[in-house]
Amino acid sequence: MKNTATIAWKETKAYFSTPPAYIVGAMFLVLTGIFFVFDVTRPFAEASIRNFVSWASLFIMFLAPLLTMRLLAEEQKLGTLELLLTAPVRDWEVVLGKYIASFITLLATISFTLYYVALLYVFGDPDTGPVLSAYLGLVLYGAAALAIGIMASSLSGNQIVAAVVGIGILLTLSFIDRIAAIVQGLASDVLTGISMNAHFTDFSRGVLDTSHIIYYLSMTAVFIFIAVRSLETRRWR
Repeated sequence: MKNTATIAWKETKAYFSTPPAYIVGAMFLVLTGIFFVFDVTRPFAEASIRNFVSWASLFIMFLAPLLTMRLLAEEQKLGTLELLLTAPVRDWEVVLGKYIASFITLLATISFTLYYVALLYVFGDPDTGPVLSAYLGLVLYGAAALAIGIMASSLSGNQIVAAVVGIGILLTLSFIDRIAAIVQGLASDVLTGISMNAHFTDFSRGVLDTSHIIYYLSMTAVFIFIAVRSLETRRWR
């Protein structure tokens, strides 16, 4: 774990010392802020963040691949990945360390949206339970999205390609439940079961279901595992 912590610390410092992370984070905060204002200023608005977190999850589909696209792709492009893999460090430590750094950056970005929640408590009386469950869902959704992003970054040495692949996978997994509404039977249940949006809805409503938590944790673990295996194949290229 020492190697993992060292890599995570190095990558976290890299995030906070370069402009792209601030630009991407600022775009996320601006967009979520706009939709928060639209939501609370509409007639008969409720003191709730349900619509806000729904929009935030949509933006995370683009934010996560942008945060992770350089983590492994840049190493491949610069030729430093081979040096890293020949060092006394395991492949899973490399992937996990870089993933933790991206997760810390995402948490820092999401934490700034708590300002909107504070405004709700100042000018309204929101129910704390749904607020907490919504943020838990948002963090779990982000964790899975980052895992998909780092997996995409392991597939190519081109950051743009990595970002596009990550966004494509996330869009597919998020909106595949729309197809489930068309088909019937077992296929419909399977498509709904793997949809990221279908598992997120209950969180935004204030409903905590352990099956949804297990789903996001499983998605995170599976895609990190795939990223590790993708990295291991480079030893045979």
